[in-house]
Amino acid sequence: MKLTILGCYAATPRTFTNPTSQVLDINNRLFLIDCGEGTQVQLRKNKVKFSRINHIFISHLHGDHFFGLVGLISTFSLLNRTTDLHIYGPKGIKEIIKLQLRLSNSWTNYGLYFHELESLESEIIFEDHKVVVKTIPLKHRVYTNGFLFQEKIGERKLNIEAVQNYAIDTCYYQNIKNGRDITLEDGSVVLNEDLTFEPIPALSYAFCSDTVYNEDILPIISNVEVLYHESTFLQSEENLAKKTLHSTAKEAALIALKANAKQLVLGHYSTRYESIEMFKQEAETVFPNVLLGDDGKSFEF
Repeated sequence: MKLTILGCYAATPRTFTNPTSQVLDINNRLFLIDCGEGTQVQLRKNKVKFSRINHIFISHLHGDHFFGLVGLISTFSLLNRTTDLHIYGPKGIKEIIKLQLRLSNSWTNYGLYFHELESLESEIIFEDHKVVVKTIPLKHRVYTNGFLFQEKIGERKLNIEAVQNYAIDTCYYQNIKNGRDITLEDGSVVLNEDLTFEPIPALSYAFCSDTVYNEDILPIISNVEVLYHESTFLQSEENLAKKTLHSTAKEAALIALKANAKQLVLGHYSTRYESIEMFKQEAETVFPNVLLGDDGKSFEF
């Protein structure tokens, strides 16, 4: 699982920082999460192939999280894209994008599909045989979701020595990897656990965009491998965080601790601070495994 941060600062873009956008590569699936202004430039800088982006997830309709979307959609057309593009986001995103495309006479030459969200409960919004994606309802000034990406548990691993000891024909190997017990010619049953090893543990990634401190999400993200949680402010500006429905670095760390996350990635920093190192220092007073998201950084888990 690889996470590439394209932008992770709050509010307006600067010459050296970008608003929220990131790419998650999980189980050979590439997902674009949020699409702030300048995202397509950041994709090029980080050598992400446009052709691999087939699913885009937008957390909410504040500009620093989706103002780059229509530009990316238009560029895909200029590059003669033919593959369908699926966009998941709050109700209203279809109207916004289609209006811009209509008034600029910039209709796409590929299938553009919108999956509009309005549920206040967690729901599955994407699933294939390798990955499932669920919403994480958040509390912000507008309707907002985070997203939980989970690998599906793979096949069990054959214990070749054990299988050969029982002289089991190779035609049964797939059934064994699928978890089935095997009945031998003499009628005896060999339990699957005696023929296999546990599958590689499934990885998971929770993206928690703009939100006030909210413990309601804990059951959804429990035991997540990696948690990205916004940390707009330091605890010294706790009152401002509550007023704007954002979180502090300490609060992000508390969520990671209570969710039993293995790793916390911070982001969405206010640009009022001289150094983002202060966010890491504050979070580590609560939770030990903290990484600082920053534009152009990649993490492999």
